[in-house]
Amino acid sequence: MAIDYDHLMNFDIPEVRQGYGPRDWALYALSVGMGQDPMDRAQLAYAGALSDDARVMPALVNVLGHPGFWLSDPATGVDALKLVHGEQGMTIHADLPEAATVIGKTRVTGLVDKGEGKGALLYYEKTLHDEATGTHLATCRGTTFLRGDGGFGGPEGPVKKPHVLPDTPPDHVFETPTRPEQALLYRWNADPNPLHLDPAVAEKAGFERPILHGLATFGAAAHALLAVLCGYDARRFGSMDARFTAHVFPGETLRTEIWTDGSFRTIAVERDKQVIGNGLFQPRQETR
Repeated sequence: MAIDYDHLMNFDIPEVRQGYGPRDWALYALSVGMGQDPMDRAQLAYAGALSDDARVMPALVNVLGHPGFWLSDPATGVDALKLVHGEQGMTIHADLPEAATVIGKTRVTGLVDKGEGKGALLYYEKTLHDEATGTHLATCRGTTFLRGDGGFGGPEGPVKKPHVLPDTPPDHVFETPTRPEQALLYRWNADPNPLHLDPAVAEKAGFERPILHGLATFGAAAHALLAVLCGYDARRFGSMDARFTAHVFPGETLRTEIWTDGSFRTIAVERDKQVIGNGLFQPRQETR
């Protein structure tokens, strides 16, 4: 079954209603590597460890109101076995409550046909609103590379242009060790993909062992930006966008290199491999 451009562009992805509270945002913070230093109060606040200081990690919005693996629906016409998460971004519009029910609505925003045998690009966006107040909390966006779906007769553009990193050395470096069992913990953020859990599945996919979720790596980079450019003040966190460039094995150290203009990239230290590239952070324009 081939992609039908108009059908996929207008595909109705059901909205998701989700309640969350301290247990959820503390689990998320732990699953992206926060709280490893038991004396670091800034991190402990996001990990739910301080009774007098509770803070919600901004990158939590990526897993709230998540629509699940909707591209596996045969009605999309997509070859779901050949998908790659290519890019991820988020913009925080308002402070995240410590507890709320949110409504997530995801839609396709673009579809680019790269040609027969070259795959396709699917752009999508998720808006996140507080059900009780109607407040627009965040917008998340992403790009999925449909490796098996080129040549369906769709448009050849426009293609999103990646941010170009400065050609100077980074101004800041922030390292986050990942734990060998980190993927087993991160899975509870609504992503039980066996590629990250089952050695047999990982081997069939061509990996020597299970790899870390891309959004866990993205969360680790968000932690670095929160620490370095926001002084651990979530109210200063505006937006971040980046491209996934390689996988991460749980247990590797992630080094995020940051420039003062908000540019960033993340390196898997042990292999000296860039795993997130073309990153750009921007601060919130208004704080509350």
